[in-house]
Amino acid sequence: MDINKCRQHTPGTHNVIHFNNAGAALMPASVTEATIDYLNEEANYGGYETARAHRQQLDEVYDNIATLINAYSSEIALQENATTAWNNAFFAVDFEDGDRILTSVSEYASNYIGYLKLQEKKDVTIEIIPSDESGKTSLQSLSEMMNHEVKLVSITHIPTNSGLVNPVEEIGDIVQRYNCLYLVDGCQSVGHYPVDVKEIGCDMLSATGRKYLRGPRGTGFLYVNNKKIDTLSPPFLDLHAATWISKNEYTVRDDARKFENWESNYAAISGLNQAVAYANNLGINNIWDRIVMLADQLRVKLSNIDFVTVRDIGSVKGGIVTFTIDGMSAQEVQKNLSEHHINVSISGKSSTLLDMNYRNLDEVVRASVHYYNTEKEINKLVNVLKTLSSTSSHTNSL
Repeated sequence: MDINKCRQHTPGTHNVIHFNNAGAALMPASVTEATIDYLNEEANYGGYETARAHRQQLDEVYDNIATLINAYSSEIALQENATTAWNNAFFAVDFEDGDRILTSVSEYASNYIGYLKLQEKKDVTIEIIPSDESGKTSLQSLSEMMNHEVKLVSITHIPTNSGLVNPVEEIGDIVQRYNCLYLVDGCQSVGHYPVDVKEIGCDMLSATGRKYLRGPRGTGFLYVNNKKIDTLSPPFLDLHAATWISKNEYTVRDDARKFENWESNYAAISGLNQAVAYANNLGINNIWDRIVMLADQLRVKLSNIDFVTVRDIGSVKGGIVTFTIDGMSAQEVQKNLSEHHINVSISGKSSTLLDMNYRNLDEVVRASVHYYNTEKEINKLVNVLKTLSSTSSHTNSL
């Protein structure tokens, strides 16, 4: 990849050093322009009329997403965010009393809340697959836990707080031996990691546009395997997902778009289409290779600072790099870095409660790299942190 050209395409790189890509990445100019141009056209010519004029372009996003994750366009449903996508998939499953749900130690809070919500109506059990010695979901433990009472295996691919990349492909190999469903939260992995739904073998996968795909906020999608679409019942339907055919009857779409609703933010979808096309043009394997290279460099440099502890786990690590500084809260670290125009975020206990409790962590600083970041930016982050850790050491000695 031509990184200088990528940075020229990304105006935000001239204003900040952005290591908050796991929160929301900086958008390419083409994404911003597509979104704004569409919105301006709506303002000048009308929303319905603009949608009609751009129907072919808007429909391209299904093909582009399908290309990115090796799916069929009929298996893609556009959603306003990853949480909506995940909930639409989860609550479409016909759970019965006695069903078992298996999930990982690193499961995301919103997903786990969904399990607890289901338990208010159904007598299902939520069971945690232990992690292995590296921190990833244990394949051996999963194999031992599986039986025909398992209704769903639900895994967060790349958790929000640890650098971990869960082995979703190997998990899929195990799950496919049983008559159960497999749901993958790809919120942090799509646009980051080479996600191939056929290799994973998942029945459903949820994703967002704003993170590693570099799309607008308020965009996302749900993948549903064509073979399972008929077995899933969306939690709600409207006149887009279904057709009213008589006083007492309606029919439901036979593709993944039955998980959509009629009203959509077409300006944002126009931007998402550009973002996915941009990622496809660069090549997801090229993106992954560069992210891993930069993240590995950052971990090594952070590990060489006396008062910094890298908190990442897993045998395969991605672009999310987490750490703590002795004697300083994550909020203090974030504030100091912000004063140097360096963006990072904080991951707190409530977002991944089981994993954070297991590792006795309340919070971590999260520096998430993307391919448009540079070694110079990493060095700037590290040099600022060296100053902070020195200040922390001095304060602790008083």
